[in-house]
Amino acid sequence: MNAPETQLRVHEVFYSLQGESRSSGRPTVFIRLTGCPLRCRWCDTAYAFQGGTLIELDALIEQTAQYGTEWICLTGGEPLAQPLCRTFLERLCSQFKHVSLETSGALSIADIDARVSIVMDWKAPGSGESNRNRIGNLELLQPKDQLKFVLSSKADFDWACFEADRYHLFDRVSDVLVSPVWGELEPTDLAEWVLSSRRPWRMQLQLHKLLWNDTPGR
Repeated sequence: MNAPETQLRVHEVFYSLQGESRSSGRPTVFIRLTGCPLRCRWCDTAYAFQGGTLIELDALIEQTAQYGTEWICLTGGEPLAQPLCRTFLERLCSQFKHVSLETSGALSIADIDARVSIVMDWKAPGSGESNRNRIGNLELLQPKDQLKFVLSSKADFDWACFEADRYHLFDRVSDVLVSPVWGELEPTDLAEWVLSSRRPWRMQLQLHKLLWNDTPGR
């Protein structure tokens, strides 16, 4: 799946409301890159593991600009699996005001343009991929960045509390997000755990799933 140095392999580009993170509800252009080295048990974008189309960076910037919004999200798959992703992020930041990167936390976030808002997953044991969390990435996070825990059980939530305390996560970034695995953990249960934990979690639900029933590209 190697691409030339001027092209990214793109699964889809679409315009929708941001469903997660602190910018939830913002009209956003999503650029979904193909490929991911992880296989989380509850992954909802497995369709982007393969396929996609090679697109020149100039053409991709032009396509993105046609939607007329300053909010851009580079997602996957795992965007950082394609080395040219970093160059593309720089290009995006030079043209658009709000650029975010959704990443698994399994690949290094070093040398990412400082203007990018990083939304980094911290994989819980229930995902089957918690051993892939890259501890060194925590030191690279800036206060403007965000950490996200997707949880499937009370055991996952207890683990998240332990990790947050162990690595002082609430002091590292502006928002530490928790959300339930869609269709597996009741949101009301997670809400009660958040309240009883006495920690400054920011709970979120996936807005796009509530609105469009998990339709790809929405």
